[in-house]
Amino acid sequence: MHKRMVGVVKGDKMNKSRRVEVERTFKHAKYGKTVRARTVCHVHDENNTSHAGDIVEIVECRPRSRLKRWELVRVVTTATSDAPLAVETPAS
Repeated sequence: MHKRMVGVVKGDKMNKSRRVEVERTFKHAKYGKTVRARTVCHVHDENNTSHAGDIVEIVECRPRSRLKRWELVRVVTTATSDAPLAVETPAS
């Protein structure tokens, strides 16, 4: 079974490659404080479908280059150029 993660595309300047940051939170082992950390994954995007700011789902794969070990599964949410990502609210 391959790992699946959801993250935000931070870099889309390479052809068929993306830089995706996955944020995670955890408790510090000694002090118990909640810590935020991020993991940077280099992702293979065969059709160049994702762009900076998009939320994407990625899956682990065989090594495709020195850094790329992930593949794009789908674009969950696309980023809009005029506004940051908004939280969906129910229609009233």
